[in-house]
Amino acid sequence: MKQQWLVRYSEIFLKSDPVRRQWENTLIANIREVMPGIHVRNERGRIWLDGDVKPELLKNIFGIVSFSLVEHIRLDEIESSLPDYCRRHDIGTAKTFALRIKRVGTHEFSSNDKANEYGNLLRREFPHLKVNLAMPDKEIHIEIRAGEAYLYDNITRAVGGLPLGVEGTLVALVSGGIDSPVAAWMMMKRGCRILPLFVALDTFLDATTIARAERVVEILARYQPGIELTVIHDSYLAEAKRELTQKHLEKYTCIFCKRRMYRVATAFAGQHGAKGIVTGESLGQVASQTLDNLVVLTDAATDVPVHRPLIGFDKDEIMKIAREIGTFPESVSKASGCKAVPAGPSTKARLETIRTIEAEMESTKIPLPG
Repeated sequence: MKQQWLVRYSEIFLKSDPVRRQWENTLIANIREVMPGIHVRNERGRIWLDGDVKPELLKNIFGIVSFSLVEHIRLDEIESSLPDYCRRHDIGTAKTFALRIKRVGTHEFSSNDKANEYGNLLRREFPHLKVNLAMPDKEIHIEIRAGEAYLYDNITRAVGGLPLGVEGTLVALVSGGIDSPVAAWMMMKRGCRILPLFVALDTFLDATTIARAERVVEILARYQPGIELTVIHDSYLAEAKRELTQKHLEKYTCIFCKRRMYRVATAFAGQHGAKGIVTGESLGQVASQTLDNLVVLTDAATDVPVHRPLIGFDKDEIMKIAREIGTFPESVSKASGCKAVPAGPSTKARLETIRTIEAEMESTKIPLPG
């Protein structure tokens, strides 16, 4: 018997042949990126790995839905090899078992034929066992492909989604809090490589906030190797805050701040060939994320798509994902908050009002950072 790793994908299988081949090749390249030197072989719907395979890394590769450590034998060896395989994998300690047969290719038998044949074989070898297809103590899987067979008793779930990079690149506005890393991760899962960006609006944030964002991005590197946070310092908000306060319009501070962030992110996206921006905004969660204010935030502030994968999620749902992907502990670690937030932020800004104020403010003339 030869041990290998069987890697399964799902959505790729549904694509047309040219797209499927392209996405398979991307997935294989992503596997090789994190595990150089392994041998890779692929068939439709399956990838086989030999060498120094690290299952803890496989779990975090987007596009992989599950994987198993398998023993590879010839089809005509199953009858002689199956009892020994089951013995080595502790079937003797089970009271009930089930055989799961998957067959690919043309054969003179059905999957059910082989399930009955091999099931009877195991009952003869292990007389105490009973069949329980619904909730067995032990499952044995046999995947038959042409004249080959693969035996395994465990399926490890992986992150799933689409292979990283097949949908292009997005700029992610990352604050280091709970929401924005989750939003970035969700777009990674849909095949987007992420460029994390922290817009440091100087005088209102300190190094602790930036450090937290950097730590969060280090965790996201488990899913996108080599990802790094870009920090852009911008002096805009200090001047804008001063002017808004003088005009007794301080309630619009968060709107002006977010519109500036969108403009900086748009320029950054253009410099790096990104196809849009992703943010962690969730409808109604804070003052700047009301339906009225979301309209104001993007209009005339950016000309690229803004993706908000969390828009319909509540906080509990977002925190659940943050815990699952590992960003939650760092996102709730101690860091100074933004000191520019007004006591009574506007929740129903009007676009015409914001445009009029911007046209009158000197701070809007501050160039975007290069």
